[in-house]
Amino acid sequence: MPTVKMTHHLYRFFPELEDQTITVPAGSVAEVLRAVDTMTPGFTDYILDEHGALRQHVNLCINDHIVIDKKRLSDFVPNDGTVYIFQALSGG
Repeated sequence: MPTVKMTHHLYRFFPELEDQTITVPAGSVAEVLRAVDTMTPGFTDYILDEHGALRQHVNLCINDHIVIDKKRLSDFVPNDGTVYIFQALSGG
């Protein structure tokens, strides 16, 4: 089962996930995020916009690759994959 890891700042909003190994069934990024939302209701509200797309200030990686489909979240997360959720940085 894939593992989900996130930047420490998200634990302020979802303390029940801190110090846990988060594992979910393999599937699309959308399915993985819904599985985390089942554990912690409101999780997807924080990282997805009102259309279900990844918010501008959030990035996702599957292993070493940035998620390509930030609107439909269709990138596949394999059984041995790790999804990293972190804030996007901007500026110069």
